[in-house]
Amino acid sequence: MPRPSEHPGRVRRFSPAERRVHRTTAALMGLCLASAACLYLPPLAELVGRRRLVVTLHEWSGLLLPAPALAGLVSRAFRADLRRLNRFGPHDRTWLRSALRPGRRTDGRPAGKFNAGQKLYAGWAAGAALVMLGTGLLMWFTGLAPLFWRTGATFVHDWLALALAVVLAGHVTKALGDPEARRGMRTGSVDGAWAAREHPLWRPGRHET
Repeated sequence: MPRPSEHPGRVRRFSPAERRVHRTTAALMGLCLASAACLYLPPLAELVGRRRLVVTLHEWSGLLLPAPALAGLVSRAFRADLRRLNRFGPHDRTWLRSALRPGRRTDGRPAGKFNAGQKLYAGWAAGAALVMLGTGLLMWFTGLAPLFWRTGATFVHDWLALALAVVLAGHVTKALGDPEARRGMRTGSVDGAWAAREHPLWRPGRHET
């Protein structure tokens, strides 16, 4: 199977199902964070009003957040990428060491279809979303646990939401700085030269870490 650099023109990176999962998850996450901001920041709360509606939007967008990924499991391509994201090999450790040293050349960062930073982000975001869902349910259904648990759940939920917003801002900033990566998520294909430069270990159409 040829390497990305041996592919003329564009290389397929994401299937339609994967792109739909990403877009729907991004929309739900955006609605969840926006509604949370309207609930916790007084200037926004006064500007938007209709607190009961905002609470309902926040609750249901958070509850539905895992739904796109669960629906995406019917896609073979989506399941294959989940396996790739869940594997951390020696080249990923090399990528991280290079990324953590300022001034190191980016061509010394070996990566498969996903680099180590993307793998860490995906794992952290998935874990954070599950914790947010669990703590949110404890806050929503007050009869599920005693007051002490609900107080702790509120503390974890609020601070983790802030951390999630910061990490997502970093994710968006990185995406804005890489037009070809955004094009890959938007259209499903990327330039072969970009793939060879940013993901030199990736073999399109073949299973790899």
